[in-house]
Amino acid sequence: MSQPLPLAFLGAAVEVARLPATRAEVALVGRSNVGKSSLLNAIADRKTLAPVSKSPGRTKALGCFALAKTGATLVDCPGYGYAKVAKSTRATWLPMLESYLLGREHLKMVLLLVDGEIGPTASDLRMLEWLRGNEVPHVVVATKRDKVKPSQRDRRQRDVAAACKLPTAGILWVAALSDFGIGELRERIRAWLA
Repeated sequence: MSQPLPLAFLGAAVEVARLPATRAEVALVGRSNVGKSSLLNAIADRKTLAPVSKSPGRTKALGCFALAKTGATLVDCPGYGYAKVAKSTRATWLPMLESYLLGREHLKMVLLLVDGEIGPTASDLRMLEWLRGNEVPHVVVATKRDKVKPSQRDRRQRDVAAACKLPTAGILWVAALSDFGIGELRERIRAWLA
């Protein structure tokens, strides 16, 4: 089993210029309630590192987490799509996200999280096309694998990959609750931040 990533919360910002300096960074991007905070907690093996809520829209700023003794960081981005916040607040998130993804000099990889149980939404596919069109390095991570019935997993993997226009092996499947795929994701993050 892979060792947890030793992460510590550094702070949050709504402007890229206010984020702490970094030598390398990985970002978590996805719609509200896809499981970004739960995934951060799983890779750090800490239940309360990133606040988790059943209400979409809990993350309202770019949350920065330091990888101990490396000078590298992970960033938990606000979700796009539906969120239980004021429309005016939600309207600021996409410009903030685009500014961050295009303006962060040491961004090495974006983890685009899609809900493995329901498959990629229209907003997920728009974000994927935006990442491709802007040549932002990214990988698609399908969350909530444990919520897909075992008898349906092979088909769901093919369907998610097809919707994302990727080979089946091009999607990394994870489950924060059961730790499925978490070890592989940790090792990939370590490599990106090396």
